[in-house]
Amino acid sequence: MLLGDRSFVDREEAADFQKTGVFHVLVVAGLHVGALAFALYWVGRRLRLSRVWTMLLTLTILSAYVAIVEQRAPVLRAAMMAAIVVLGGFFFRRLDLLNSAAVAALILLVAKPLALRDSSFQLTFLAIGCITGLALPWLEKTAQRYVRALQGWRDVTRDAVHEPLVAQFRIDLRSLAQWLSGRLPQRLRKVTGDALVGGLSLTFRVWELLVLTMALQLGMLPLMARDFHRITLSAPMVNLAAVPLTGAIVPIGFLTLPTGLILRAAGKLLAAPLAWLSELLLHIVRWFAHFPRLSYRVPGPPLWLMVLFFAAALLLVTEMRLKHPLRRATIGVLSTVLIACALTMAIYPFAATRTKGRLELTVLDVGQGDSLLVVFPGGKTLLIDGGGAFGGFPGREERNGVDPGEEAVSPYLWSRGFQKLDVVALTHAHQDHLGGLIAILENFRVAKLWIGREVSSPALTRLEELARERKIIIEHELRGGSFSWDGVDSDFLWPEIVHEEVSPSAKNDDSLVLRLHYGSETILLPGDAEKQAEGEILSENNPEAMRSNVLKIGHHGSKNSTTPEFLAAVQPHVGIISAGEDNPYGHPSPELLERLKNAGVRTLRTDRDGAVHVLTDGTRLEITCFFACPGAASVAASMRADAPNYQQDKEKK
Repeated sequence: MLLGDRSFVDREEAADFQKTGVFHVLVVAGLHVGALAFALYWVGRRLRLSRVWTMLLTLTILSAYVAIVEQRAPVLRAAMMAAIVVLGGFFFRRLDLLNSAAVAALILLVAKPLALRDSSFQLTFLAIGCITGLALPWLEKTAQRYVRALQGWRDVTRDAVHEPLVAQFRIDLRSLAQWLSGRLPQRLRKVTGDALVGGLSLTFRVWELLVLTMALQLGMLPLMARDFHRITLSAPMVNLAAVPLTGAIVPIGFLTLPTGLILRAAGKLLAAPLAWLSELLLHIVRWFAHFPRLSYRVPGPPLWLMVLFFAAALLLVTEMRLKHPLRRATIGVLSTVLIACALTMAIYPFAATRTKGRLELTVLDVGQGDSLLVVFPGGKTLLIDGGGAFGGFPGREERNGVDPGEEAVSPYLWSRGFQKLDVVALTHAHQDHLGGLIAILENFRVAKLWIGREVSSPALTRLEELARERKIIIEHELRGGSFSWDGVDSDFLWPEIVHEEVSPSAKNDDSLVLRLHYGSETILLPGDAEKQAEGEILSENNPEAMRSNVLKIGHHGSKNSTTPEFLAAVQPHVGIISAGEDNPYGHPSPELLERLKNAGVRTLRTDRDGAVHVLTDGTRLEITCFFACPGAASVAASMRADAPNYQQDKEKK
């Protein structure tokens, strides 16, 4: 919270702050810079420094702080705005917040024009726009005039400077204070009025903070849904506590750091209330985060809806500053449009993007792991594995904060508008396949979870517990099982075990192996199956039935998978390898790459080509990559299959 180092923040704690809409307090931004600048200015005035020295103290320490922390758009924007306000005060100028933000934006864009495309730049200046354009005009018409009325409320001569409604409020306030004083003991009469005014002032300040938070939540909804895919209904309430607490934690924290270096005992004394305030903030965030219905994930809104939202917002901001006979009606119409757009984004009633009547396979780039999305011709969805970072060794688990399920797979699904998945399948319980599925089950409505062999694994146990909590049906799929969706015949070729049998550890050769057949096209997905499992599959299936046009190469291109015998039986036209760039295992193996080259297999790799997308109507294949697929021009037009007679092979078996 002070220096921007979030490496010590546990992934679950970070998720709680995201669910409650207060993750911004963990990121050094305007709130932190503003709190520091205010504290420095306050200290300078308390030390009775001259205006020049107060300005120099504030600007010098503020510049040093910006140089220490990450120089991101929110930090630079807040520092520039603070500097502009301090300099304006030095020259006896009262600067408008919107003008200060515009100057800061202009300076940043002159230095780096491409910052306009940066989401942090967009979010930080949109936040200022929401405050100045929506919240402040609303507050000016409601709470702020009553806050000003509380100043010198006993002085009758000041009533005339206020508008009639506010002047009547001051009169009623004095009457109420006098009435209360007459009914209280003598020792309490002197403080009755001050206590009443203090309570009203606190109420107005809470209302102001609530309005600011609601304006920010409403105005930033499109970009938050686009970039973070989350709707946080509890954010206004949680921010009522988080913002004041952070405003206290930041200056106390900055005071504790140098004090602890100079006087250790004094540092410990200051650290005690700091620890208490931080723990209070954590408890509030955790409590609200435990209500799952207060936070949910959504796909990013379509561009036309965002344009309509911001157009209505700009017109509303402009209209609130104009005066004409139709002003109230116009504001009502624009507010209705704005709220309707916001509700549409929050509900997201749009259908997912898919190619009707075609079978899709997307091998996602999740680093050193596997994650495959299969979309069937009628729209059914099957996600196979979710990727996952190395989780450490048994008893020495590691949490490095990388989650491909949250950072790669989920954003891809949201980009296509998916909110639910018919089936999530786990090939085997290795971390590079299982790790990302926790996020998938939390982020999407999943109907079924398919598992091959049961394994005594804490990670798999946690996944199954989460599935049961979310009422997801768990099914075990083994060799001999099959299903047919939307004209696609699918068979499980492996594993061949009793599903009640629990293995002490996960093995590559226990992988779920799935074959998809649509028209004359066949796709084989062997997971991480190695030569032992491949040999068993070959011995139990007709060689002709093994032929497939597309083969997802097993075990990330290991030399122990896709043996010459297996490759000769499958005879794929295209082989797709899912591997991480510069991975420590040397995948894909040079030996395997040579084997594929000699067999005439067109090889695509996620570490080199990015995500690979295969589309078929049952007669031909269309293959695209995130980057340009190598050799696409020479083979795309002729990618027709010499597939076996699939139905005849099934009858033979």
